Amino acid sequence: MTMTTFVELTRFKVAPDQVEALLAARPAMLTDFRADREGFLSARLVRLPDDEWLDIVEWRSADDFTASRAKGANLPGIAAFFAAIAEVVGDEQGVLADPEGAR
Repeated sequence: MTMTTFVELTRFKVAPDQVEALLAARPAMLTDFRADREGFLSARLVRLPDDEWLDIVEWRSADDFTASRAKGANLPGIAAFFAAIAEVVGDEQGVLADPEGAR
């Protein structure tokens, strides 16, 4: 049986004076996700041009993602990370089509 991985892609802007805060908050945010978010698998943060970032988060299922989204910034590490974000530019979800990747 093949496991389906649900992927959340969130593109956002961070003001230059908030980049250090964003990066400093990331480890605690991931710790909080691992402790509090059922179905959280992994996350990768990509720095893009023009003060934009892309967060690629993998979930066990769409239901796990939906439950996580409903919790919002309920823990300090998550709240600190979200606080550094100036604006969400885009938010998309999908199913991972290449689960093995290019490893």
